[in-house]
Amino acid sequence: MSKSPEEEHPQKAFGWAARDKSGVLSPFNFSRRVNGDNDITIKVLYCGICHSDFHQIKNEWGNSVYPMVPGHEIVGVVTEVGKNVTKVKVGEKAGVGCLVGSCGSCHSCADDLENYCTKQILTYNARYHDGTLTHGGYSDNLVVEEHFAIRFPENLPLDAAAPLLCAGITVFSPMKYYGLCKPGMSFGVVGLGGLGHVAVKFAKAFGMKVTVISTSLSKKKEAIEHLGADSFLVSRDQEEMQAAMGTMDGIIDTVSAFHPLLPLILLLKNHGKLVMVGAPDKPLELPVFPLLLGRKLVAGSCIGGIKETQEMIDFAAKHNITADIEVIPMDYVNTAMERLAKGDVKYRFVIDVANTLTP
Repeated sequence: MSKSPEEEHPQKAFGWAARDKSGVLSPFNFSRRVNGDNDITIKVLYCGICHSDFHQIKNEWGNSVYPMVPGHEIVGVVTEVGKNVTKVKVGEKAGVGCLVGSCGSCHSCADDLENYCTKQILTYNARYHDGTLTHGGYSDNLVVEEHFAIRFPENLPLDAAAPLLCAGITVFSPMKYYGLCKPGMSFGVVGLGGLGHVAVKFAKAFGMKVTVISTSLSKKKEAIEHLGADSFLVSRDQEEMQAAMGTMDGIIDTVSAFHPLLPLILLLKNHGKLVMVGAPDKPLELPVFPLLLGRKLVAGSCIGGIKETQEMIDFAAKHNITADIEVIPMDYVNTAMERLAKGDVKYRFVIDVANTLTP
């Protein structure tokens, strides 16, 4: 007979979990493994709410296992370290993103790209090496292998930096890999949400000329005056889009809804790159001729490896880059999910776990 979540491991833990595809979250007692020789234990202070949390608690991707404690934008303070740990010390700040494990031996792991390991272990809704379910950061503590922890610089505010562990690395990784990070480049950001607003901040820190591309004219003032974008295009305005044809070195597309790619491809210069990081639930149409006629590239990217996530956090600290957030108490999380589904947040909810999670 299988053990209850409270009995699986020796260390008591408490959080909020979804029990079924209704996605309703409620208080949940469970357990974590004992801190091993290569592990660190983190007291969770803050945890961001990612849109994928919403998809998972609702089983919208069809792979959900319940009970489920979501959360993969986790920051806190180290309370215990194993004897082999050298990355962090007790009392220091650390974070955990989307991954808590991988095989460690494949070519992806060897290249510091654990995010592409076929045996990657997600921070929640996955099976750990011992076969037990992983649970995320909507909880009071977390035990994680040292390798998968991220050191947090002292000058980086934990609450506003938490979303960088998913949203930040999701845009930073492809910008670096595809060379869309050079001063003076003309760079487009499609969609001004949790990913898009951070992409604008990174692009400006790289010294690029940034254009936000959105269906909503109402976001223009925010994009330019608050986030520092250089220009704004309404994607439904054919005259604006026509005037901007062939002007961009690269575009990052953060939109997860169905949308046409042709207008974006036409914005690219010859040899331009359109990088997809959003995940629409329906296939998008990819017109080939505009790619052939300009040697253009349409590519994809998914989060990032641990090494480049650390690089991203250090870069963010150097350039004072954080997410724009709304801090909420744990008991507001179900309302936050409803608002998230409507796009009613600028631009990321972050749960104040340490001060509001009570049994």
